[in-house]
Amino acid sequence: MNETFARRLTGLAGIATAAALIIEVPLYFIYSGPPPDSNVLARLLIAIVALAFLIVFVTAFRELVKRVNPAYEWVGTTAFATGLVYAAVTLVSSGLEAGAVIAADRSIDPTITVSGTYILYGSIGRLLLALFLAAVGYAISRTNLLPPWTGRSAYVLAGVNLLFVPSLFFGNNPANFYAANGWGTTALMGAILSYWLLALGISTYRSGARRTAAAGVPQPADR
Repeated sequence: MNETFARRLTGLAGIATAAALIIEVPLYFIYSGPPPDSNVLARLLIAIVALAFLIVFVTAFRELVKRVNPAYEWVGTTAFATGLVYAAVTLVSSGLEAGAVIAADRSIDPTITVSGTYILYGSIGRLLLALFLAAVGYAISRTNLLPPWTGRSAYVLAGVNLLFVPSLFFGNNPANFYAANGWGTTALMGAILSYWLLALGISTYRSGARRTAAAGVPQPADR
């Protein structure tokens, strides 16, 4: 995989992940009570697709960092590992919710009923995302592979996610902003991540197009 292809793949995967997340998050706010099974299963299916794209994104990002500056491959690997673990944890959470909804003989709100997902989506997810975003920010700032705003924004989002790690001490009411499964801890953080990934994906893809236009001959990283 050469650098140009790595940039394009990383960008496209980031855009695809963001698009799926942007579609998913509003589905949590359609119903005030327990949502119908179709709503829950639809948003979980979209989330599963988003996480599949996220796995492609973190894999391509690691390759991109290695191509741009091999000395910082370890940072790319850190971002890859934490992103992969985050995807796995969230997939497990989605599986628990889907199983509970399928097995129930009435409509349930899995964000409340499935207690095993409280800190998987909440504190654990926030900590993993903080590590992932910090690694992405560090890789970008050290290798200059993208504009400076991308690295700085990654650091800011990492800090915001860390602020929600202690939310497990504040109950399990999803209507509360700061709770183990609160809308701030889960839905808001997911929405912010989705729009950041969209901006990052577009920037990364455009950097690949610019590099192609500027390169009259193959670069060493392309060989």
